[in-house]
Amino acid sequence: MAHYAFLDSNNIVTEVIVGKDETDTTENWEQFYGEFRGQVCKRTSYNGNIRKNYAGIGYTYDSDRDAFIAPKPYASWLLNETTCKWDAPVVIPNDVDQGDPPKKYIWDENTTNWVEVTV
Repeated sequence: MAHYAFLDSNNIVTEVIVGKDETDTTENWEQFYGEFRGQVCKRTSYNGNIRKNYAGIGYTYDSDRDAFIAPKPYASWLLNETTCKWDAPVVIPNDVDQGDPPKKYIWDENTTNWVEVTV
């Protein structure tokens, strides 16, 4: 079983479907599904073995990187060229999920820093 993402004219994912595994036959299923739907179709995988990240609706397909990239979560975050995931400009504190109760942090774009969540 394989997963395929359909792209609009701006390379934005509009839908992800379950389809035939391309290792089952010599058929090019990306091409088949794309022609059937009249949209560009790209295979994706849950484990990131294909095109870096599993495609989701709203993700962008970057043909230069051959990768699906999630929407940028914050203006200050930077794209990691290796993983094609967004990284905060400041590393999350190393005590996250430690202590009793475990420490939690959220990103504060106004200060461009992590802020501890207090209950």
